[in-house]
Amino acid sequence: MHKNLIELAEAYYSAITKKNHAGMEQLLHPQVTFRSPLAELTGRPAVLEAAKNFGQATQSLTVRSKFGSGDQAMLVFDVVFPAPVGKFPAASLLTFKDGLIASIELFLDSRAVMVKKEEIFS
Repeated sequence: MHKNLIELAEAYYSAITKKNHAGMEQLLHPQVTFRSPLAELTGRPAVLEAAKNFGQATQSLTVRSKFGSGDQAMLVFDVVFPAPVGKFPAASLLTFKDGLIASIELFLDSRAVMVKKEEIFS
């Protein structure tokens, strides 16, 4: 089960970087929640819009490590934004319900991306 959830988590972030909006949407639970130091969102439309904006704002996202336990998967990745932000590490804890992402908790140093906050969460 853990491997499948890790694959779903990777598929979600792959869809973001490929700007595959339909791919992102099909992986999100209707009542998905998102929490980060920059914003808290509830519901598929709000989370999907932020994911689209994040994908547009980034240049790349490279998964460095991944693991799962129970109904959760954790990805550690490097994100690259255009200057002045550049490259920084982040981690995402995804919780699944009914085979869909029900919760996303993003861990990052918000100082690194504060200049992009309005662009992503507008």
